[in-house]
Amino acid sequence: MIELVIKKYLDGHLDVPSFLERPEIVPDSYVLFEKTGSSKSNYLPSSTFAFQSYAPSMYEAAVLNEAVKEAVEGMIVLDEISKISLNSDYNFTDTTTKEYRYQAVFDINHY
Repeated sequence: MIELVIKKYLDGHLDVPSFLERPEIVPDSYVLFEKTGSSKSNYLPSSTFAFQSYAPSMYEAAVLNEAVKEAVEGMIVLDEISKISLNSDYNFTDTTTKEYRYQAVFDINHY
């Protein structure tokens, strides 16, 4: 399962925890990620993932977003990953909860 591969890698390469769903006890800074879509071409799977970087300030969320982008791009060294492409990244502050966050969207080809 590619989600577990990504989580394990992020947990070893970021200074903040990563989650597949919002934790009950929310740390000050963390990364939440989810698969937003997938496809398969010539039996090779590809998935789109959204990585949300949460932090106490807009600046800290932006800095964490940069660290997340670097970590995700670093996953190319894994045997399970064959291609990583940044689709987009942007300020994604949650106006409902008033939490600062950035979102980076990646297309990842994997096995």
